Amino acid sequence: MLNRRAFLQTAAGGCLAGIPVAPAAARPPNFVIVLCDDLGYGDLGCFGSPVIQTPHLDRFAGEGMRFTDCYAAAPVCSPSRTGMLTGRIPDRAGVYNWIPENNVMHLRREEVTFARLLRSAGYATCHSGKWHCNGKFNSPEQPQPGDHGFDHWFSTQNNAAPSHANPVNFVRNGTRVGPTKGYSSTLIVEEAIGWMKGLPAQKPFCLFVCFHAPHEPVAAAEEFVRMYPKAAKRGEALYYADVTQMDYEFGRLMKHLDETRLRDNTLVFFTSDNGPETLDRYPGAWRSHGSPGPLRSMKLSMYEGGSRVPGMLRWPGRTKPGLTSAEPVSGVDMLPTLCEIAGVRLPADRRLDGTSIVPALEGKSIRRRVPLQWRYYNAIDRPRVALRAGDWKILGIPDQLSPRGTGSTFVPKDCMPYIKDARLVEFELYHLREDVGEKNNLADREPRRLKQLTERLIRLDREIRAEGPDWRTAG
Repeated sequence: MLNRRAFLQTAAGGCLAGIPVAPAAARPPNFVIVLCDDLGYGDLGCFGSPVIQTPHLDRFAGEGMRFTDCYAAAPVCSPSRTGMLTGRIPDRAGVYNWIPENNVMHLRREEVTFARLLRSAGYATCHSGKWHCNGKFNSPEQPQPGDHGFDHWFSTQNNAAPSHANPVNFVRNGTRVGPTKGYSSTLIVEEAIGWMKGLPAQKPFCLFVCFHAPHEPVAAAEEFVRMYPKAAKRGEALYYADVTQMDYEFGRLMKHLDETRLRDNTLVFFTSDNGPETLDRYPGAWRSHGSPGPLRSMKLSMYEGGSRVPGMLRWPGRTKPGLTSAEPVSGVDMLPTLCEIAGVRLPADRRLDGTSIVPALEGKSIRRRVPLQWRYYNAIDRPRVALRAGDWKILGIPDQLSPRGTGSTFVPKDCMPYIKDARLVEFELYHLREDVGEKNNLADREPRRLKQLTERLIRLDREIRAEGPDWRTAG
């Protein structure tokens, strides 16, 4: 394990200096997608954290493009991952909430993921880390990562258990791994690097790295905990250390790309699945000290803190170092973006909500056929649906709110009525460029704009409600 002095030397830029980089190979670009779990908008140094040390990600931000208006596909984990994998608003696919173990809800076999599309085009594909797209994990009763396009998978159903330290619940390609020694972030990166080392030369690849960090139950190596001697609150040093340890492992992953001369032909995208967890929302959340920065609310909310997350992309030769983009991008944009770059045809038999963000890499605006939209029937605040058009954001409040506890387990007979039958009856309107904290509801002062956006929101809401499967009857 890295000691503190070595870590600080790394933070100063010593570990990657002087490594020769070969010209990009004449082959399709590789893709490395890195997804954190519950990482807040304000949890990285490059996104304004005054406390948490993230030198590798800070350097990465300087090497590529930082997106200030980057969104998860949903404000909670399983729907967010579904949206990223499929390019679709997750309710269309029927993933309405986080998926408990053994639950009927899952990413259905008929959904098409970016891994399936890229594999059909000759890419090697790997998932390493948290899956959380089914309830019956590693069971023939529901599709597994391999069924959704991943040649190799080293995955857990939900969180690392019993914690990030020495987890026992990883499965590799259908075989239970059993007890492991080490921390979750380390194990995930070691698996990813080992998989890349085993690939044939010149084989393009897509690697989906899904850290458990910094989702509860948090655990971090003492070397990283000692970096936060001033953290006074219960669990605070552990949370900060967990983020820093993830940062260190991300740095190891980037170092491997450098040392194997894959850097110049590899697009790397880093983001989070939703905003930060609320401290003490449930008994095990006492280490949840994540920050939404200047944003309103946190995970499980339709306000910005629920889904606006850190986003960074590096693609040498295509993204200029150190650029910052305010163009809104989302997890649902991942599938169409990767397909455009790889020259893969998009599926024509289904509605896609995402749009390729390639124009944003060139400093241009993204033209969207479907506006960015988020929904969560069991949100922590009253709004249950949100839509962004340009700098404007409208939030919809339905005529009935789920009586179950916020973020509670999905039970079809209890939850589906609120998903299928609720209707939007009240609205809030914000101008995000002038009011990123969503403090000033402009619904009364902008009646024409409110009417226009309300009509768009209701139309899209009806369409999505009609398409999503009903788990009371679906298998």
